Amino acid sequence: MSPRSWLRSFHTGPDVASRPVELVCFPHAGGSAGYFVPLSAQLEGVTQVLAVQYPGRQDRWGEPAIDNIAELAEHVVAALGPARSGGRLALFGHSMGALVAYEVARRLPSARLYVSGCPAPSRGVEATKGIRDDAGLLADLRRLNGTDAGLLADPEMLELILPALRADYHAVRTYQWQPGPEPRCPVRVLTGSHDTRTPPHVMADWKRHTTGPCHFDEFEGGHFYLTEHTGPVADLLAADLAQAV
Repeated sequence: MSPRSWLRSFHTGPDVASRPVELVCFPHAGGSAGYFVPLSAQLEGVTQVLAVQYPGRQDRWGEPAIDNIAELAEHVVAALGPARSGGRLALFGHSMGALVAYEVARRLPSARLYVSGCPAPSRGVEATKGIRDDAGLLADLRRLNGTDAGLLADPEMLELILPALRADYHAVRTYQWQPGPEPRCPVRVLTGSHDTRTPPHVMADWKRHTTGPCHFDEFEGGHFYLTEHTGPVADLLAADLAQAV
């Protein structure tokens, strides 16, 4: 797989000299780089947004999906390359993407780490532990209310998307945090106020996973609050990135 095939850019960012960092975005389980098009549009004048495209979806349909968080992180680190290893990166991951972003931050110096809709790595995502078949996976997607119901009811579409979904859910279910160096950058933890997967007690432990400061922000909504509140999230990111050096 070509390293470049892992990254997508949807809008032209400002001149390098006028932006503090690049923002790399990591999608949720079953998600794709395209999920971050609205956020990229909101931040067009602020920074360059790069969205990670995992294999097995959209323009990477023909590639086998990867079912291991650490392996996904290693591929992203390789794709970003040594030219972006000087700490001028900010990482934003939603749900499964938060785990991948965190593992990238452990491997690559970063200016900021934003984690959204995901319990702390040392806790794991308990809600996925009992999901062992397609029926359980699809039921979970319906509960989270982030996937078009028509898509989930279309057998032909399901045949296309299930391999990547199975891989992603396996990656989350089998992820085991390993003690070791933690990111040194500030961490910002974003949650939806009605997201049953992210009650305060499972989010508070994110502060254990950085040697820098850790801040918590809550938005109205469920697991996919970002879909409805792209503007406020973009405003938060823009203000915070302006402080990054």
